[in-house]
This record gives sequence, structure tokens and C-alpha cells, in this order.
Amino acid sequence: MMALRSVLPRLLAVAAVAACAAAARPATAVETIARQAYMIDAETGAVLIDKNGAQPVPPSSMSKMMTVYLAFERIKEGSLKLDDTFLISEKAWRRGGSKMFVEVGKRVRVDDLLRGIIVQSGNDASIAVAEGLAGSEEAFADQMNRRAREIGLRDSHFVNSSGWPAEGHVMSARDIATLSLRTVQDFPELYKMYAEKTFTYNGIRQGNRNPLLYRNVGADGLKTGHTEDAGYGLAASATRNGRRLVLVLNGLPSARARTTESHRLTEWGFREFDNFTLFRKGDTVATAEVWLGSEAAVPLVADRDLTVTLPRRARREARVTVNYEGPIAAPIEEGAEVATLRIAAPDYPAIEIPLKAGRAVERLGLMGRLGAGLRYILWGTLK
Repeated sequence: MMALRSVLPRLLAVAAVAACAAAARPATAVETIARQAYMIDAETGAVLIDKNGAQPVPPSSMSKMMTVYLAFERIKEGSLKLDDTFLISEKAWRRGGSKMFVEVGKRVRVDDLLRGIIVQSGNDASIAVAEGLAGSEEAFADQMNRRAREIGLRDSHFVNSSGWPAEGHVMSARDIATLSLRTVQDFPELYKMYAEKTFTYNGIRQGNRNPLLYRNVGADGLKTGHTEDAGYGLAASATRNGRRLVLVLNGLPSARARTTESHRLTEWGFREFDNFTLFRKGDTVATAEVWLGSEAAVPLVADRDLTVTLPRRARREARVTVNYEGPIAAPIEEGAEVATLRIAAPDYPAIEIPLKAGRAVERLGLMGRLGAGLRYILWGTLK
């Protein structure tokens, strides 16, 4: 059998990485003073930055996003309403750090508590939601851990609802990015709370600590964090020209560094990379020769829109090839994975995307196979 490599001309003048196959590998190195950094393209899943991205570290208040995620799920399924109220316990009221300033013994609307978590980063509001949903913060942490595993958080463990420093309470930058993207995708309407710059409760007006919301970068979320041990962190999401990037930084030395680094890296991600569509779902990418089949060739098709993320400067030097071991022996089932689309660009990990048979090809009968074999022996052709 031989490998066929079919170069597809000019495609990368307008194209670049596959939707599900843009694997989680960093593209181009960029320096950052953050101890952990992770950036992904929301559409393709391409990883643009990965510095210690899988390292579990204290996430501080960024872990509040998991508390909000569970509350958003309850609202979406209808078991919780924004105008429901939760009773404020003494534990919630006494918790130090950033606060919404709820009062013990009062009932507070879920709508207000969520904004108290998202905008004001209230530890008190986080505990109130946890107790309201699970009876205790400990029981809620169990729910957080169970759901985290279900949605693909691989390096996370929750001990509380707020990110208050506790032994074993950790997340990785990669997990925070995954959670951020799930929040954007799963709750598009509720997610809008993350873009709110101020919230006033009990006569106290507080501003959102996310520095990117105040800069012209297209930011619409998500959450900051800070503890003495973990340093300053940020989970950020921004859109530009229909493209969304998610950036997570942690372990920065100051709030100022958090502002400058998040701004610089977001601009870098939008400037240095772009998304390109190679093929639409159902498009024929190429054809492959068939051995002993009722047809001499089978179309190779994309079973989804194939969009890729590549460095802009590398796209004209990129090469797209179709690889398969051929001729492909009949019978061939429609939809069978029979070839691979490979995209290679300088200083960028090669991307491989499966291609499917566009239609079924039956195997020839005995006489047809004998004739085909004879033609191949005599003239080296399958036709």
C-alpha cells in the first residue's frame, strides 16, 4: 500500500486549525511574569499560551466561578429562580475578605447574591449561595467536586465555595479556562452578569475588579482573585470580530501587573493569531483511489465545519495535505474514517483532522476483482 499526499493549493491564504482537532498544544511562545498562564481560542480550542497550565494551585476567588456555575445550572433547569431568597447565616456574615455586606438573619434575593459574587467578589454571598443550595458549605463543596469532574476539570479540588485559603483547595489555569468557556457557552444570558462594572447592595456601591472591563479590548468577563500565597490572578474572556479568547493568569506580583499582563496578552492573542475556515460540513476535500471497488474513487469529506487557528505570519507558508494508505480496499462504508487532513506551518504544531468517506463503495464481484487485478498487473492502473 502507498501513502498519497495531495497538496491543496491556496487554501491557507484564507484558512487555518480544525474545530475539534485543534488540540490543546501551545502554539507560539510568549513571555509572561505570571507563574501560571493559559490562553485558548473559544471556537477551535487551540491553545495559544500554556505556562504551567496544568499545575494545581490555590485559585483564590476565581474558584467562585464554580459556585456561580452550579447556581446558573439550577436557574437554567428551573429549580431555582432569580427572585428566590436565601437566609444569611452567621457563618456567611462573619466571613472576612471581600464582602457584599449582607446582614445576618436577612433573606437576600438570588439575583443580588449572584451579583455580589460576580461583581463584588463577596465571600459572604458565596457562602450564602452554597448553604442555600446544599444546606452547608461542606455539602456544596462535594457538589462542586462532582460537577467539576463531569465537565472535564482535571486538576481541581474544592474545599469551600469562595476560594478562601484552605489546604487542598486548588485549580489549574487550564481548568479555570475550561470553566470560563463552559460558563460562556452554557449560559449566554446569565453570563452577561460578568460584564457588569458596578453593583450596589445595602447602600454600598462596589466596582468590578476585572481590569479588562475598563479597557477597549472587548472583555465581557470573568473573575479576579488574590491571596498572599497565590498572588494576583484573573480569568478573562474577550471578543473581537466574532472571535473569543479566554485567558487565565495566576501568580502575578501585584494588581498593576495583573492589569498590564492581561491587557498585553489579550492584545497579543488577537494580533498574532486568526481563525480561518478550510471547509464547510459536507464539502469534498479530495478523492481517494479505491481497490477492487464498484467505483474507482471515493470522495473524502469533512463531517463538520473545519476551522483552524494559526499565526497570521505563518499562514502563507503553511501546507495542507491529505494522507491515506491507498488505494483503499473496498467495501467502504459511508462515513468511515479513511484519511487525514494535515496542516503544517512553521513554528507551529502540525494539526491532523480525520476525513470521512463521502459515500459507500461496494466490493466488486469475483470476476470484477479478477479483471481489476489483471489490469493492475498489466498496466498499473485501477481503471
